[in-house]
Amino acid sequence: MTDSTYEEGRPSDNAAPGPKETAITEEKTSGGAQPSSGPIARDKSGPISSFLRSTEIDQRLLGMVGALLLIWLGFHFYGEFANGFGAFLTSRNLWNLTVQTASIGVMATGMVLVIVTRHIDLSVGSMLGLCAMVMGLAQARWLPEIFGLGWGGTWVLAIVAGILAGALVGAFHGFLIAYGQIPSFIVTLGGLLVWRGVAYLMARGETISPLDPTFNLLGGGPYGSIGAFWSWVIGIIACIGIIWAVYHGRHQRQRFKFPTRPVWAEFFVAAVGCLLVVGFVLIVNAYGWPRGIVRQYAAEQGIEVPDGGIFISHGFAIPVLILIAVGIFMTFLTTRTRFGRYVFAIGGNPEAAELAGINVRLMTVKIFALMGVLAAIGGLISSARLNSATNSLGTLDELYVIASAVIGGTSLAGGIGTIYGAIIGALLMQSLQTGMVLIGFDSAVQQVVVGSVLVLAVFIDTIYRRRAK
Repeated sequence: MTDSTYEEGRPSDNAAPGPKETAITEEKTSGGAQPSSGPIARDKSGPISSFLRSTEIDQRLLGMVGALLLIWLGFHFYGEFANGFGAFLTSRNLWNLTVQTASIGVMATGMVLVIVTRHIDLSVGSMLGLCAMVMGLAQARWLPEIFGLGWGGTWVLAIVAGILAGALVGAFHGFLIAYGQIPSFIVTLGGLLVWRGVAYLMARGETISPLDPTFNLLGGGPYGSIGAFWSWVIGIIACIGIIWAVYHGRHQRQRFKFPTRPVWAEFFVAAVGCLLVVGFVLIVNAYGWPRGIVRQYAAEQGIEVPDGGIFISHGFAIPVLILIAVGIFMTFLTTRTRFGRYVFAIGGNPEAAELAGINVRLMTVKIFALMGVLAAIGGLISSARLNSATNSLGTLDELYVIASAVIGGTSLAGGIGTIYGAIIGALLMQSLQTGMVLIGFDSAVQQVVVGSVLVLAVFIDTIYRRRAK
């Protein structure tokens, strides 16, 4: 019997208390031990539950992080056992893993909003390919005919054109869903086919390459990274931000008379966050430029290379910084703005949200337009990494994006989802794919694993929601 049921079943104030009520009242007033049964006894918890409750750490987040660590350790030690060396937990592989996660992670943050509002978007991979093609053609053909080949602003206008194309396509999907009353599954399934075909027709199946050198920096690589010094600067800023967020959150709770965490829990959360940031910086700084690129760079700069060579750290890759920036923006959008509150209100109960005065149809258009913008950013990262745009770019990305959001805790029933969970889900999915490539699994086996993980994630989400009721 829970506290709420006890309150609802309690006799009126005029009635004489029964034996059970008398016993509980005496225990409360005397300060003695709590009874061994009933609602008060169930408030007792073990040290782990007490720790989680004090620190307010999400148990599903712990589960995802635990699964991620198991995947990393499993692939690494499998390599040790099979090949004599573990290639997964190395600075090189982990650095590449973060870069490969960037595109999927960016789109997964938008998929959270789509799924939270009880919709689905199967067209994100095709939208990525379309937007990448628009940016590629703008750099290679359209803008040079207007401004000439040497104009420095080509890559900027190309990015604007790609993002605008993504927003228009996404808004068109949202309009058909909201005002045309067509199920999102059908609209975006059609978009998956239509926009892939449009991307093919735009370039007649050709690969558009090379792209602007400045644009290519957004895809990462030695020159598309910020180096050790600026990585430490960003790491220090991130630690200061974490400490300020913990302090500000506690101050706000005290201001509005909300319960606060114990002081030790505040220090623990801040310390863990800062340690994770420092560890991340150490990993990206431990991966150095390849020797050939170092020699080329030294020759261009007139630097004499000693016999032992020169170590130049990659640091944070620009795609990773883009993912972090998108994650911060989307988290702020969903937790600190009216737009975000409306999104979760619609996901919780669309009819009640509309009766409350929320323009559900317009919100649907905005959400899908935002999804289109994020698909365009994903296309920017992918095409810049490859230094080319092809109509096949982003094929099957929709499966990884949806799987990342669902694994990250976004409920397909709507109303539940987090941005950080989707990013961790994207990292988990990319870890699976990278590990299977390192081991040498066939692409068919990789698809089996990805599909199985997606079904398992939905199954776990279903069980979790049943227990939460």
